[in-house]
Amino acid sequence: MHFLRTAAIELEKAASQYPVVTIVGPRQAGKTTLARASFPDKPYVNLEDPDVRAFAMEDSRGFIDQFPDGAIIDEVQHVPALLSYVQVIVDERQMNGMFVLIGSQQLDLGEAISQSLAGRTAVLSLLPLSIDELSAGGMDLELDEYLLKGFLPRTHVQGLTPATAYNYYVQTYLERDLRNLTQVHDLIVFQKFLKLCASRVGSVVNVEGLANEVGVSSGTITNWISLLEASYIIFRIAPYYENFGKRVIKSPKLYFFDVGLVSYLIEIETISQMSRDPLRGHLVENLVVLELVKSRLNKGLDPNLYYFRDSRGNEVDLLYKQGAKLVPIEIKSSKSFSRSFLKGLKYFEALASSRATSGWVIYAGSQEYTVDGVSLLNYKHCSKITESGS
Repeated sequence: MHFLRTAAIELEKAASQYPVVTIVGPRQAGKTTLARASFPDKPYVNLEDPDVRAFAMEDSRGFIDQFPDGAIIDEVQHVPALLSYVQVIVDERQMNGMFVLIGSQQLDLGEAISQSLAGRTAVLSLLPLSIDELSAGGMDLELDEYLLKGFLPRTHVQGLTPATAYNYYVQTYLERDLRNLTQVHDLIVFQKFLKLCASRVGSVVNVEGLANEVGVSSGTITNWISLLEASYIIFRIAPYYENFGKRVIKSPKLYFFDVGLVSYLIEIETISQMSRDPLRGHLVENLVVLELVKSRLNKGLDPNLYYFRDSRGNEVDLLYKQGAKLVPIEIKSSKSFSRSFLKGLKYFEALASSRATSGWVIYAGSQEYTVDGVSLLNYKHCSKITESGS
């Protein structure tokens, strides 16, 4: 089974406009498969291979000279010094679409790109599969199945048991990446932190609270959050605030790049456990946020997603900023509609009347209609919002 990736269109477009395209994103998201399928005639090398990596590190010039017409270079973050030599060859050749670089970690890579390849590379973020991509591949699941299995291609292609697959993912990738990125001396303590992050998915980040529960300093927690972001494990949605005349919460909310990983970390292993877990609503929120993020990133666009909450508890789950307009979005795990879903949307529409558009309620129900100017939308169709913008 092979899934067609929406981002392939943007990847090919970028390669026609830039000498280098860099694909970044979580491990196992399908970056290598996408690159090799899009450019089947390009030589491919993987710097995860110790011998290949040693050659690239010891003789970067000789390594790059093997590829006068370019290549796909995987896990390029292992040898960021290579990018200076890529810069030289693309400047000499003046050809678009020469190199495709792939990275799973953005600390050293981001700095190397800004220093060596600024203006020479397009950067495309590829996340795990979307609901639309799974559906196009003939896989239509129920909501709790999406939450449990997540969206890593290998899980679906090989029919892996989610708990086993994510256990392997955590042990093999996260811990190895951590050793490459920093000195995390106690992986048990770090894994406790990771599980606490999962239990707070969709919540406002409280660094002090995490520090107290884990038993480390606030500075350590801040550093660890940055590490998880650099490894494409978590991301944060910033609050949106203007001079609304109210005290607005200004800390970001925390989400994971794959909802199946969250389910694993909070120890949900079966559909029956999922259906009654108290965090199910937060998992649904994470899933919908991800679908909207994917729909934007697959087009090479910033997500432009925020949230709103004030000190009195008035809240909107998401604000999609489209130009000067703000599209408020409420996310519910319920299959049935309640007028209470409209409260936050109506409050925000009144507060930001000149900028707010009609709102959306994304829920698990199948009926799609309009109530008091607010559109109801099934979660599988939520990407329509970022496609239409209103």
